[in-house]
Amino acid sequence: MKHITPPAIRPPFARYSYGVEIPPGHRILICSGQLGIAPDDHVPGTIEEQTHLCFRNIGAVLKEASFTFADIVRINSFVAAREHLKGYMSIRDLYIADPPPASTLMIVSGFARPEFLVEVEVIAAAP
Repeated sequence: MKHITPPAIRPPFARYSYGVEIPPGHRILICSGQLGIAPDDHVPGTIEEQTHLCFRNIGAVLKEASFTFADIVRINSFVAAREHLKGYMSIRDLYIADPPPASTLMIVSGFARPEFLVEVEVIAAAP
């Protein structure tokens, strides 16, 4: 993978690359958005706990397809309020590899159930 962060533009606000080039011949996995929900339908009350669950769920999808977190090339994240940004990013950074993937983080008005605070989707690529 070639991670691209041009020196001619402002550096990223957090730990992410502006672009990631996937070489020819790589497999690509597109992962649906994962919510902070446990297999028993429990939804924790904090952004940190929900973010851990999002990434653990993503990890299960990656593993099932023989990918790892190091293969993630793009993260799209959605949080329910601005005050959740710091908590989300502190947990996200535990899961992403260096160099970091491309990333977008948006504040949204809500999710399918009111107790959800975050949703994360990824794209991964590997030989």
